[in-house]
Amino acid sequence: MQNTAWYSQFAKSAAHFCGRPRVFTLAAAVIVVWLVTGPLFGFSDTWQLVINTGTTIVTFLMVFLIQNTQNRDTEAIQVKLDELIRATQGAHNALLDLEELEEETLDAFKRKYQALAATARLAIEQGAQDTGTPEP
Repeated sequence: MQNTAWYSQFAKSAAHFCGRPRVFTLAAAVIVVWLVTGPLFGFSDTWQLVINTGTTIVTFLMVFLIQNTQNRDTEAIQVKLDELIRATQGAHNALLDLEELEEETLDAFKRKYQALAATARLAIEQGAQDTGTPEP
């Protein structure tokens, strides 16, 4: 766990830093400088290669940083949702950890809740309230 702690901290810091408006402005400025230097270098292949290589490297590295941050955020949200389900009286504990289920099982849960939603919408159209639990 210690070996990955440095990466998580780095990814979090880098994603936070790169998401700032100043960093975007800096990136845009680099593009402008590159464009302005085009005539100086005769719009050569090397001139084009510099920006292509630079942007490819930055994009490649940012994909991993963004994915790490997104994974961490998603896991935190899942844990929070699981806690809300666990702590809510009458909630179905079978819904905990749904993201770990196989696609078919997840689809079955989805169909069940889509049917409940359709029934509730129909009841609202007939003047009923949209509160309570559907189970008897």
